[in-house]
Amino acid sequence: MKTSKYVQELNGKTVAELNEELVSAKKELFNLRFQNATNQLDNTSRIKEVRKNIARIQTVITQKERS
Repeated sequence: MKTSKYVQELNGKTVAELNEELVSAKKELFNLRFQNATNQLDNTSRIKEVRKNIARIQTVITQKERS
């Protein structure tokens, strides 16, 4: 599965690396929303995918902080 491999990859990173990835994912989401608003976005399902990736990153960060 693609998502389980992505989560394993996230678990191997440090909290600082995860925060950097979180910032870049949020920037990407902003750009996708902007493109969607101006009718330039072809693949609208990418917005949903990026939102879920942001949630996955935040979950891993929380797990690492608690342990």
